[in-house]
Amino acid sequence: MIHCAAIFTDHMLLQRGKPIAVFGTGTAGEPVTVSVPQRHCTVSSAVRQDGTWRVTLPPMPAGTGCTLTVNEQEFSDVAFGEVWLAGGQSNMEFMLKDARNGTAELEQCRNSNVRYFQVPRNTFADDAYTAAWNAARWELPDPETSGTWSAAAYLAAKELAQTQGVPVGIIGCNYGGSSVSCWLPESDLQAHAAGHPYLQDYADAAAGKTDAEMIAEYDEYVAYHTAWESRMQKCYQEDSNMPWDEIIRRCGENRYPGPLGIKSPYRPAGMYHTMLQRVVPYTIRGFFYYQGENDEIRPDTYGTLLTMLIARWRQDFEDVQLPFILVQLPMHTYADTPENGAWSRLREAQMQVYQTVKHTGIAVILDCGEYCNIHPVDKHPVGHRLALQARQLVYGERELEAFGPIFRSFVVEGSTLTVFFSHAAQGMEWHGEPCGFQIAGADGVYHDARAVLDGDTVRLTAAEVPAPAAARYNWVNYGAVTLFGKNGIPAAPFRTEASPLPLTAVCE
Repeated sequence: MIHCAAIFTDHMLLQRGKPIAVFGTGTAGEPVTVSVPQRHCTVSSAVRQDGTWRVTLPPMPAGTGCTLTVNEQEFSDVAFGEVWLAGGQSNMEFMLKDARNGTAELEQCRNSNVRYFQVPRNTFADDAYTAAWNAARWELPDPETSGTWSAAAYLAAKELAQTQGVPVGIIGCNYGGSSVSCWLPESDLQAHAAGHPYLQDYADAAAGKTDAEMIAEYDEYVAYHTAWESRMQKCYQEDSNMPWDEIIRRCGENRYPGPLGIKSPYRPAGMYHTMLQRVVPYTIRGFFYYQGENDEIRPDTYGTLLTMLIARWRQDFEDVQLPFILVQLPMHTYADTPENGAWSRLREAQMQVYQTVKHTGIAVILDCGEYCNIHPVDKHPVGHRLALQARQLVYGERELEAFGPIFRSFVVEGSTLTVFFSHAAQGMEWHGEPCGFQIAGADGVYHDARAVLDGDTVRLTAAEVPAPAAARYNWVNYGAVTLFGKNGIPAAPFRTEASPLPLTAVCE
């Protein structure tokens, strides 16, 4: 019997204007006929010897009210439009109902022309995994059910639907707390030294344990943490602003993320196999990707792994030029976290990947961070800036300025170091008192600098640095964001002495 991949359901949204892959499993040699009657389109094939089948439909224009038939199976209310995969970790997963003004968005969502498919966040192949995939469906916007959609992805999709005049579909493929290593196959992690520490962490955790022992260990942890989260929720119901240290005092130690073993969702390559691969090679327009927080322990290799991820995902979705739009991390710190520059280096890696890998974009959201909160609740700027990037990069709206100022170069004249910015033709402005700039001399010791705007440049001086040699801006995990473009998008952080990204994957 012919089975379609689980992502093919009623209300599905198929990519317009590109050959469309329809695929699934069956018995070797069994005939497969796929048709869209409203488009007078029928294509036939047969199940391959390995039990898989695939039919490629010709490109079709945007529209709604179609059916897709696969042999005797019929899917109703099929639409054609723009499809984006929303990948990453918790800030991409962050739900619309929990976002600032999320309730108002939900009340109006029925007219958004957005559809959503959430890849099940079950990462171990057991009965629960099978049940979750059997229940997975494309969803229409509804105030009662759409609150669990990704806030950032929904808001980006809503703007794209409005500006492009076509339906937009989001495939949510994200998992809170995930490392970049979770979204790459083992072969890629083995192929470069940047991936080896993640594999070694897993090997060390699994050493001497059977699969059954690791499963039992993780099941015990899940039971413990489910009870702990229940106690935490009761605390927040009592006081939504209860400090974290008071939560810990009342609820006890928060053991997180649990033992790293065969059932841990955070094992290397786990989400790649159990989530991403289940929707490959569904035809899409591109990727939105918001991730990196959980790689702060290894910021200096993040750029290499991110570059490998872009290449791998493009290869899996069979288009080496698929647009890939990153979200650069915002400001963040906890009260007891020392200033170690880890998030600065992650942001730098993300910017270097954007500047090095073709067909990419980057949404700078430096101003969206919240002190002591790794999950900023205002996702409107994130969604809007993702949409701006897509509109300029993909949809040809060249007149848009989708960026704030980005460091281009610098010159030194006497005691003044002048920084030149790209994407500053519309002008720059301060939001609040100028701060965040520092300069250093040959000794490499940085001092706060006086900053003066002059066209598309900022002139920097500091009494302690008579002969400046380097500069940096907002090179901190968390700080005030004051330099913006006239379009309201903040300047990206930078340091002038940054080293080139050691790329190991070619993305044309």
